[in-house]
Amino acid sequence: MKVADRVRSPCVSICALDGDDVCIGCHRTGDEIMRWPRMTNDERQEVLKSVAKREEKVAL
Repeated sequence: MKVADRVRSPCVSICALDGDDVCIGCHRTGDEIMRWPRMTNDERQEVLKSVAKREEKVAL
């Protein structure tokens, strides 16, 4: 797979985990951040769906 075909990280270079182990910048958990380089594109898409749900909660 070409690098251009891989799902990109949602990292925004604001790296700090809150009390729930969720990054305040990209909204991934610490575990998701650590596993990201080894994930398949399908796994990354699932994480991005979870990220979107977490972002909605913060926006409320």
